[in-house]
Amino acid sequence: MTASHASWRRALLSLALVVSASFVGVVLLGGGRTTVSGSGRSVDAASLTSQDSPIPASQLAAGRTLFVQNCSSCHGIDASGGNRAPPLLGVGGATIDLWLSSGWMPLAEPTAEPERKPAKFDRSGVLDIVRYVTSLAPSFGNPGIPLGLDISHANVAVGFSLFALNCAPCHTITGAGDALADGIQAPPLHGVTKTMIWEAVRTGPGNMPRFGPGTLSSSQVDDIVGYVVKDIQHPVSPGGLSLGGVGPVAEGFVGLFVGVGACLLAALWVGDRTEDDEKGDQQDHGGHGDPEGLNGNEDGTSGNDHNELTHA
Repeated sequence: MTASHASWRRALLSLALVVSASFVGVVLLGGGRTTVSGSGRSVDAASLTSQDSPIPASQLAAGRTLFVQNCSSCHGIDASGGNRAPPLLGVGGATIDLWLSSGWMPLAEPTAEPERKPAKFDRSGVLDIVRYVTSLAPSFGNPGIPLGLDISHANVAVGFSLFALNCAPCHTITGAGDALADGIQAPPLHGVTKTMIWEAVRTGPGNMPRFGPGTLSSSQVDDIVGYVVKDIQHPVSPGGLSLGGVGPVAEGFVGLFVGVGACLLAALWVGDRTEDDEKGDQQDHGGHGDPEGLNGNEDGTSGNDHNELTHA
């Protein structure tokens, strides 16, 4: 073996050792829960889960009381689920916070379909329930509530592209929501908070797909949230009337019917006026009911031509 080959082998071996050591360090030192400081971007670090610092017993007691009174009849006294509802153990704080904050839970009736309504609990009550439920089991990697979510540096243009690709097929391009198959409704995105949007993207409530870090990065989720909060919830209509933001197809039909209808009405109005003018002209030229002129003669000469023919 030549000296050059030996040098190459040593270099490759050193590189392999560095890569292996880096991989082991990332895995063992918790690379999955990264934090970023000073970047202005939110991160996927879990919060309000059983992995956080110990929660005071008083906060757990308040959350347990609310949970037992409002949730346990379906989800079980220990959140292990039942015939009416799935278990909540390990789902993560983001899932529980989203369903409570949106008013989907608790249900008005145990057999009713979840629908968005005013939240039953105030913010502190929601957080108390989240603390209690997440204290019952590890989160198993499911996301927590993104406290301090910062979207000030979100790229709205990128967010629009990602929204059009991943969200618009169900929620429509204007975020107005739409009816899907089997009576399922994709809810509108107006009136929801940035935290709720982030939680919905990461947890996939109901039939919505879940977009984990392997599908959308933290910055991409921030871009989508920024686009929804800035452009969908506060739309700008440079063309004039927004027509409620029902979308370009519906707005096109409105423009077609209104525009064509106005043209038809104008054409009918012009046609009626033309007919009235023609009738008025005929009456003016007729002259006392003698359209041929006086005494039936075109030149009105009192029958002189007839008298001349008689004498002849």
